[in-house]
Amino acid sequence: MQVSEIKRIGLVGAGLMGHGIGQEFAVAGYDVVFHDASPQTLETVKDRIRCNLLELVEWDLAEEEQVDSTLARIETAQDLEETGAEADLVIEAVFEDLSLKQEVFTELDRVCPERTILASNTSSLMPSMLASATSRPDRVLVTHYFYPPPLIPLVEVVRSEFTSDEVVNTACDLLKVIGKRPIIVRKEALGFIVNRLQMALDREALSLVERGIATAQDVDMAVWNSFGRRLAVVGPLQLFEFQDGWEVALQIYNYITPDIESSKDPPQVMLDLVERKDLGPKTGKGFYEWNPQLEEAFSKNLKEALAGFLRADRERGA
Repeated sequence: MQVSEIKRIGLVGAGLMGHGIGQEFAVAGYDVVFHDASPQTLETVKDRIRCNLLELVEWDLAEEEQVDSTLARIETAQDLEETGAEADLVIEAVFEDLSLKQEVFTELDRVCPERTILASNTSSLMPSMLASATSRPDRVLVTHYFYPPPLIPLVEVVRSEFTSDEVVNTACDLLKVIGKRPIIVRKEALGFIVNRLQMALDREALSLVERGIATAQDVDMAVWNSFGRRLAVVGPLQLFEFQDGWEVALQIYNYITPDIESSKDPPQVMLDLVERKDLGPKTGKGFYEWNPQLEEAFSKNLKEALAGFLRADRERGA
């Protein structure tokens, strides 16, 4: 299947990630049909997308006239068969549970045409685990988006040993058409690329707190006001190569890494937070004190900053 043949996109799951993923395809001119097990989620999906689009207009990332035309390309379906019957690509974005996702893929395999590509937005499950629930493993892959989808350009395209080159190439080409920046995860690995990097950083950050080297707030401040700013414009390997050269990097590596956290067990400070039910905004406390006003301000500031990066990318044609 060529990108030019893709006209209709199905989204299974219209929640936090799913509605944003579908929104991007609709903005790019594709017909999108949503299915969700929750009637309430399905009923409100257009309203949530309208709010998202109006924010993009406010941030000069969309034109006001795009709002109504985008919404006109969106349908909802109570029946999964209606979602998949004419879809050229279906993206699953349901709860991160293997059994549930396998059930969805088995049913999609039944109701979708043979040409349909089946993708998952899973952040951790191997595509082969999902392909095994279908009769078309060559047409199954992962397309892993990041929150919030309209503001984060990257999508990890994860293939299994069964996924055909044609399907991988078509998925990447399609993502480029809608303005994303796909990268291919060439071998299955838990957490893919981004989450493995994030977990490595989080493990050391929590270790620094647990060992009394720094407070959680100072660890966050350290990242935010130093290499975090550089990583917004350049990757860690290119930065290391440019800044130090690999002979200096090797010296630093040999000196520091023996003392860096390498445990495979969850850090005690994390276990303590969970035991105390200091879980973050959902309980009002974690390392930070949370209330609805602070949570709203945090989300707003994050989105506005990400919008600024995306706007700068577009201005310089990146």
